[in-house]
Amino acid sequence: MKAAVYEGPRNVTVKDVPDAKIEHPCDILVRITTTNICGSDLHMYEGRTSFQAGRTFGHENLGQVIEVGPAVRKVQVGEYVVLPFNIACGFCKNCERGLTNYCLTMQPEPDMAGAAFGFADMGPYQGGQAEFLRVPYGDFNALRLGEDGVERQNDYVMLADIFPTGYHATEMAEVKPGDQTVVFGAGPVGLMAAYSALLKGAGRVWVVDHQPDRLRVAESIGALPINCAEQDPAEVVKEATLGLGADNGCECVGYQAHDAGGHEDASLTLNGLIGTVRFTGSIGVVGVFIPEDPGGAEAQNEMEAHGKVPIDYGLMWSKGQRMGTGQAPVKRYNRGLRDLIAGGRAEPGFVVSHELDLDRAPNAYEHFDARDDGWTKVVLHPDGSH
Repeated sequence: MKAAVYEGPRNVTVKDVPDAKIEHPCDILVRITTTNICGSDLHMYEGRTSFQAGRTFGHENLGQVIEVGPAVRKVQVGEYVVLPFNIACGFCKNCERGLTNYCLTMQPEPDMAGAAFGFADMGPYQGGQAEFLRVPYGDFNALRLGEDGVERQNDYVMLADIFPTGYHATEMAEVKPGDQTVVFGAGPVGLMAAYSALLKGAGRVWVVDHQPDRLRVAESIGALPINCAEQDPAEVVKEATLGLGADNGCECVGYQAHDAGGHEDASLTLNGLIGTVRFTGSIGVVGVFIPEDPGGAEAQNEMEAHGKVPIDYGLMWSKGQRMGTGQAPVKRYNRGLRDLIAGGRAEPGFVVSHELDLDRAPNAYEHFDARDDGWTKVVLHPDGSH
């Protein structure tokens, strides 16, 4: 089968790899029809993680079931399913608590938790930027789609990661109807966080970034754009809130946050939120931060290379703020968000800027990594269906 394979920093090739196959009675095999390039793929693409050469990218996947293991009881051959990027067992201590993002069974390292498709340090599982994908514990992990699953793939594929992840940011930030919410980052996850806050009834939602094309997308869904290359987000928000600041905020950038000049600073967005959110406000952090960054010493300094980020903790403490962190437990949200899509209440596919064949993945990675104008979200179709 064909797959998008990581060969080294900024080097992706599409080539033949061994076919995915059923390996366990609870597995299902999915023919991938839609798969996304995620912003977190870029950390691996740039060589800023421990992702090994030879592995297949892709943790945002949707497709048609073509085979099921003998122990599979619910999922049927022929159904279209969207797959959480979290690979979970459903029966470990964390899964029983709904924390499928920290599954203890599927992560092979005993001192770690959480597994994912095609992701650094999250198990040996191949990604879905390929023609076929093996899905462990298919009955638990696969979310079945309705009759509109084929024609609305660009909406439903967002349930694999970025829509639930953006929603998770608003949950950790405790966004409620009428709130004043600020989102740092207008990439796909930031746009989903802003969209989720608006779906929840937030009174005003600001989105902070320095990419004009992405800020235009944020404005198109009803958010208020702040170009941080031209304005101080804290000043803008405080001026609009009688000096109080936002009720809550979402961090959707991660450890490679950088200013308009390209200078990296892992503390940039975190400190921006601490300064912009009011006293006793809440902050949800879903941007990726990692304990070991191979390029961190060169790009920032030795402290950041080991995951130590110098945030304004004294200010955060004195303001009585709360901060929630970590990857999203996709299964906690994906069924409800699916039904919002099915009912016409949510259309997260608005974020898609490009639909391409799998063969064009190397070129797509180059453009998306360069933040070229208009490259907001790339969707790949391994079956050429678009």
